[in-house]
Amino acid sequence: MEPSRPYDLVLFGATGFTGGLTADYLAAEAPVETRWALVGRNRSKLEAVAARLAAASPRAPVPEIVEADAGDPEAMRRVAESTRVVITTVGPYILHGGPLVAACAAAGTDYCDLTGEPEFVDRTWIDHHAEAERTGARLVHCCGFDSIPHDLGAYFTVKQLPEGVPLTVNGYVRSNAEFSGGTFHSAINAFGRARQTLAAAKERKRAEQRPGGRSIHSAPGRVRRMPALGGWAVPLPTIDGPIILRSAAALDRYGPDFTYGHNLLAKHLATVGALGAGIGTGFALAQLPPTRKLLLKMKSPGEGPSEEKRAKSWFKVVFVGEGGGKRVVTEVKGGDPGYSETSKMLAESGLCLAFDHLPASAGQVTTAVAMGDSLLARLQKAGIGFEVVESS
Repeated sequence: MEPSRPYDLVLFGATGFTGGLTADYLAAEAPVETRWALVGRNRSKLEAVAARLAAASPRAPVPEIVEADAGDPEAMRRVAESTRVVITTVGPYILHGGPLVAACAAAGTDYCDLTGEPEFVDRTWIDHHAEAERTGARLVHCCGFDSIPHDLGAYFTVKQLPEGVPLTVNGYVRSNAEFSGGTFHSAINAFGRARQTLAAAKERKRAEQRPGGRSIHSAPGRVRRMPALGGWAVPLPTIDGPIILRSAAALDRYGPDFTYGHNLLAKHLATVGALGAGIGTGFALAQLPPTRKLLLKMKSPGEGPSEEKRAKSWFKVVFVGEGGGKRVVTEVKGGDPGYSETSKMLAESGLCLAFDHLPASAGQVTTAVAMGDSLLARLQKAGIGFEVVESS
């Protein structure tokens, strides 16, 4: 990327809830020499955000304001060509994210987002991975709670195990937080696009090469009691599992034969039933446009809980890894996953791409592949715990 580009990074979505928190974090934590901009359609709203940032962090680097519509490919081209890194919180990404990620791939601009939408991730790989490899752009999706604690947690766990041997890792997720408005909208839209999601996954699978001489597997899913962890393990069919398996396919450190299982850890079996019923109902209602529209009205994509509510929220992901005669248990833990920690993870991802010396990579890559140890160190310094709790 040309050093002459006027910005180190730009942020889309700063006028939204999570985007605003991301802007707050960047203003407080970015190096003072950072050249950055807030990008969006409404200049007055962006200027209000910039004024808030200046009042909260008077010594922070001052962002410039760039007016651009995320749906305008030409505007996205100009933005992508003006910066080294793009951070975006504007979702649902399958509806609003296409022109921006396409522009970044063409311009050789590093890109990170908060999507947890499998269709968007697969469609990006199909349409833009080859171009990003050619230009040197790193397209890094899922840089929030989806999927950094899981992807880097599995990476951290693998690093505690022997090299060059078959490895098995299982992750168990717990949290007391509620879904964000943006996550809710993305989920409902994804439910309503089940056919397109399946078609994109099949198209990618046909085209994507498997790692030569190595085997990568998803663990068989089953509901089971986990007395040592104090709850019931339930297979969790989110994007986190596939992201981890893609990291494993790209990095030899995961061994010649790697298996991963992704699970929700619920204290009571009744909770599992209620959650399944809720998801099933949401999926059924999302299939018809009128009921999908009613569901989307239940929660605004820009709304979020109070600071007091966020302060009481937490997450913990426990990983159990085995291989080469060794067993290790690790934990990744932090505060409110849907907003506070997600904005922190996204901001640190953008700063990592902009300023850290990173391993060579290009195309659509995971956080473990693109940033690995550097992002791990940043998040630990920022207060997100990655710890070994048992080793034998």
